[in-house]
Amino acid sequence: MATGTIKKVVSDRGFGFIRADDEKEYFFHRNSLDSSLDFDRLVGGETVEFEIEQSPKGPRAARVHGA
Repeated sequence: MATGTIKKVVSDRGFGFIRADDEKEYFFHRNSLDSSLDFDRLVGGETVEFEIEQSPKGPRAARVHGA
């Protein structure tokens, strides 16, 4: 499981980006958040844990939850 910080949230489009502790950035979709996080209240800076999964467009964050 990786850890990182919410970097940017594009609320009107339902996605955002996480900057992992290894300095890589990962896309996430609002459907990948668990119930501990409310997408509509994310502003950036929240510490999260997540798994990395492969998608057709490259690696992305999955099963994201508060750390």
